[in-house]
Amino acid sequence: MQDLIHLVPSLLSLCQEAGQAICRHYYAPGDVEVKSKKDDSPLTRADLDSHVILRDGLKALSEDWPVLSEESSSEHKALRHAWSRFWMVDPLDGTKEFVAGNGEFTINIALIDEHRPVLGLLYLPLEHLAYVGLPGHFARRYALDNEGSWSYQSIATQPLQPDSALSVLVSRRHRDAKLRSCLDWLKTHWGEVERRNSGSALKFCRLAEGSGDFYPRFSPCCEWDVAAGQAIVEAAGGVILGLDGQPLRYNCRPSLLSPHFLTIAEPDNALWQRYLADHCK
Repeated sequence: MQDLIHLVPSLLSLCQEAGQAICRHYYAPGDVEVKSKKDDSPLTRADLDSHVILRDGLKALSEDWPVLSEESSSEHKALRHAWSRFWMVDPLDGTKEFVAGNGEFTINIALIDEHRPVLGLLYLPLEHLAYVGLPGHFARRYALDNEGSWSYQSIATQPLQPDSALSVLVSRRHRDAKLRSCLDWLKTHWGEVERRNSGSALKFCRLAEGSGDFYPRFSPCCEWDVAAGQAIVEAAGGVILGLDGQPLRYNCRPSLLSPHFLTIAEPDNALWQRYLADHCK
């Protein structure tokens, strides 16, 4: 694992560079030109500039490990099943939030090894914050000061608090029947439920640092939206499970779409054991 720990400073610098490129577009009046990809998701120059910086930087950092980015060509993505260890990247997670100007976007970098995320980094360009997780070793929140130096604090998920509201982190843009059913179940079996909306991978950060209890996802997303968050959440003491009750695995399916999942801060709590028994097969 030492070979991964020593990568963290370089990854932080790389995210800082990509984040600066994103912010140049974010703060430039009239600069956000939006195109639609084949799946109707938005694409901006910020996505592409960040992609190039991260792709080239990761190749220079570890030339033997391929880079799979959301903005990679379809031909490059088609090669992925031959890879046992590779970088999985979303250069700008939360493009809709970027275009809306609400600041809720991240850079996602995960290292996948034999279908598992063994390192994850989520960078918040506007806040100069990075969340880093190496499962089994540490989960940290890094902050960049005005002099360009990084400092960090350890983070950890928090147990449920009896007689307190259950904090459920959900996507700002997705409101489906499965989510409503989930929230109703929690109200019945726990009591007060506080719904907290946010965009992009920020929900993983909040849960990993103890500011949320549960993040269920029943709407479409891709593996690069989730992988870094899973590494961080697991390193902080939580889990991300598919609806089969098992941890998510990556690069196993024909599609890069992620299965629906449950992100749980305190997996040993009896509430979640009952939820899994009622909802997972």
